[in-house]
Amino acid sequence: MALFKRRPAGRPGEWYYCLVHHAVEEGPQCRAADRMGPYGTREEAAHAMETVRERNEEWREDPRWRDEGNETSG
Repeated sequence: MALFKRRPAGRPGEWYYCLVHHAVEEGPQCRAADRMGPYGTREEAAHAMETVRERNEEWREDPRWRDEGNETSG
């Protein structure tokens, strides 16, 4: 049994979106692997999943991430 419980890394005043609890959290409450952030404001953290969807869509549309025109002959 561990003598000391490890606290998640982070600082109060930083906002995170917890992927386990689907909630905004201030400071280190959940494991780093289970949260997104830090965000500058509670509002930004509350929209974390929307931001992820928008960025994923942008990346899907970005031709640099596609194999089109990158065929090598050889």
